[in-house]
Amino acid sequence: MNPLYNYLLKLADDSLIMGQRLSEWCGEGPYLEEDIALTNIALDELGQANNFYQYASRLADNGQTEDDLAFLRYEHEYVNAHWTELPNEDYAQTILKVYVFAVYQKLMYQALSNSADEELAAIAQKSLKEVKYHYTHANSWMKIFAQGTEESKTRLVSAVENIWEYTKGLFAKVEGEDDLIALNIVPNVDELYKEFVTITQKDFQDFGLEYPTNSFMQPKSRTGYHTEYFGYILCELQYMQRAYPGCTW
Repeated sequence: MNPLYNYLLKLADDSLIMGQRLSEWCGEGPYLEEDIALTNIALDELGQANNFYQYASRLADNGQTEDDLAFLRYEHEYVNAHWTELPNEDYAQTILKVYVFAVYQKLMYQALSNSADEELAAIAQKSLKEVKYHYTHANSWMKIFAQGTEESKTRLVSAVENIWEYTKGLFAKVEGEDDLIALNIVPNVDELYKEFVTITQKDFQDFGLEYPTNSFMQPKSRTGYHTEYFGYILCELQYMQRAYPGCTW
C-alpha cells in the first residue's frame, strides 16, 4: 500500500471523527454564539477530511470515492488517534479536546505547508487558516474556565486528569510514515511532539493551570485498535450508507 495513502487517511480520519464528535453539540451549546462557533469548527474539520479523502481516493485509483472512504470502511481500517474518539462529556472537556487538537493540527499543517508533495502542501495551507482560528477560540475558553469560577476550574482540571494520557497518541505514526519523512513529504512527529509539549506548557502557565506530570500515555492510536466509544460513533456516522447503499442527495 502506498505510504502516502495511509498518511492521508490518518489526517482525514482524525478530522472526520473530531468533526463528528463536535457536531454532537449542534443546538446544545451554552449560548447561541458559542453554539454556532463550535458547529463551524466541526464543519471545518469535516471539510478538511473531505479534501484529504479526495486526494487519497485519486491516489488509490481503485474506484473508491471520498464518501466510500468516509462511510464504508470497517472499524479496524480507521487510523484516527484515540483523542478524537473520546466523549465530549461537559463543555470543559470539549474545550480541552478542541484546544489540544488545534495545537496538534496547527503544528502539523505548518510543517506540511512545506511538503515536497505540492497537493498535500496546498491542502495544509488552506487548512492552517482554519486551525489558527480553532486554536485562538479554544485558547480563550481554556483561560475562561481556568480563571473563572471555582466550579469552572474544577471541571477543567478534572478533564485534564481524565484524558490527558491520550494526547501523545495524536503523534503516533502509521505504516510507511518514516519513508515519507525521509523524502521530506511529511514532518517527523517526534519533533512535533516536543514542540507540542513546549507550547502547551507555556499556555498552561498562562492559564494558571498545573501541567500534567504523569508520564503514562495510552498506546495503540493509529493501529486499528480503538476505544470502546468508537463503535458507537461509527454506527451513527455510517447509518445512512449502510441502510440505503449508494444513496445520494
